[in-house]
Formats: sequence, C-alpha cells, structure tokens
Amino acid sequence: MSPPCSRCTSQRVINLETARKLGTTAGALVGSLRGVYASLYSPGLLLVASTQFPLSRIATAVVAATTGGIAGATAGNQMIQSLFPPGGGTPWLCLGCGHAFRVIN
Repeated sequence: MSPPCSRCTSQRVINLETARKLGTTAGALVGSLRGVYASLYSPGLLLVASTQFPLSRIATAVVAATTGGIAGATAGNQMIQSLFPPGGGTPWLCLGCGHAFRVIN
C-alpha cells in the first residue's frame, strides 16, 4: 500500500523504483525501434530496382537496434533518476503536487 503524500496528503503516489524500471524498459524499446527504423528506411540505402531484401541490412538493423536500445535505456534511467530525492528509504512521487519524498521502512 502506498503512503499518503507528506505535503498534500494525496493517495495518488507512485513508487519511483517502479517508475525507473518502466522508464528504462520504455527507453530501450523506443531506442531499439528508432535504431531499426533509421537503419532500414534511410533514403541513401534504399535500392529501387531490387526486389529482394539484402541480408546485410538485417545485420545493420540488429546493430542499430542494440545501440539504440542501450542509449534509450540510459536516457530513460537518467530521466527518472533526476526525480529521486536524496537519502535512504523507498522513493515516492506524488502525482497530485509533484512532491518527491522517501519513506524509511
């Protein structure tokens, strides 16, 4: 059960550890999709007359997805880490007033 906000006593709070995990996962997914899209659909690499998909582009897409996923995961993690309040305990963020606080268990 989430604790109430220490500033506005709202019950609408989110655990920042969970938000960090979700942010890292979402960043990795978006970064991977962006990397694949950029590698497969860049205008300089399209072959108009070719009817076959070149296999070398699959390797390029995999590498682009991997590097984009790593970059996206790092960005998502850093974005959420900036919300963490200093100190020990479980970090929480109030969705009502935006106050970040920690609860020591």
